[in-house]
Amino acid sequence: MCGMSQPPPHRTPASSVPARPDASMSLLTHVMDHSLDEGYAEATARREADGTAGLPRTLKAKLGLAAGLVVTAMVVTLGAAEARVDAPVLAKERQELIDRVQRADERADGLEQNIDRLRNDVAARQRAALKQPGGGQGELVAMLSGATEVRGPGIKLVVDDAKGSTAGEGGKPRENSGFSDTGRLRDRDMQKIVNGLWQSGAEAISINGQRLTELSAIRAAGDAILVDNRPLVPPYEVLAVGDKKKLGPAFQESADGQYLHVLQESYGIRSTLSPADELRLPAASSLIVRTATAAEQQKGAS
Repeated sequence: MCGMSQPPPHRTPASSVPARPDASMSLLTHVMDHSLDEGYAEATARREADGTAGLPRTLKAKLGLAAGLVVTAMVVTLGAAEARVDAPVLAKERQELIDRVQRADERADGLEQNIDRLRNDVAARQRAALKQPGGGQGELVAMLSGATEVRGPGIKLVVDDAKGSTAGEGGKPRENSGFSDTGRLRDRDMQKIVNGLWQSGAEAISINGQRLTELSAIRAAGDAILVDNRPLVPPYEVLAVGDKKKLGPAFQESADGQYLHVLQESYGIRSTLSPADELRLPAASSLIVRTATAAEQQKGAS
């Protein structure tokens, strides 16, 4: 016999009281309803019961409180008065220090101007001395010493670091192999390039507008190349005055030219060499004379 399905019994809620909207926020409701900690409330009630809450009630306590307030007011007043008295003195001392610094700066500027004037005067006298009667030899000496500007044909050699080059570990220069594994041109590379150009027949050389003389020094300071203590920034433009048809090939075939070729092929150093019909090399910024001797008079000269 098949039983018929019965409808589900109707269940009524256990309580007909609706739930509070903030029932899920019981912790927040408790905090809002009891904003004062129970311990603080109990301590306040205990002090009120003992009569110790609020301001002192006895005359002695009131006098002590008044005396404390008077002392505090006196200390604050004296401190403000002392600060007001010391303010002009401090301002005067500060102004005196500022004046001393300004006077020292003015003296330093005057000394620097005097140094520049004397340096220019010495350089002018040196150039004038080199131009004294001596025929073409005097002009040759002036050119070779870097005392005068040089114009003429030659070659232009541009050397640059490798693309994406870094300073390497600790920025140390190359050690045993003689080459750089960082892709950066070093001072010893520039020394070899310059020496190779001299040996190939260059009559005058400049690097980034810095004229080289027989006393020029090419050194390094970290990763920077210094020429006569002046830092150079890549790319390095090396101008060499000489026979433009012979100077370039002679340099490329020399040992120093092959050295640059190895740097280019193996370490990414970039370089381009091109002949130039007209180059202009400035005079050296300063000439240093270490020793000087009088020229011997030729026999038969009056």
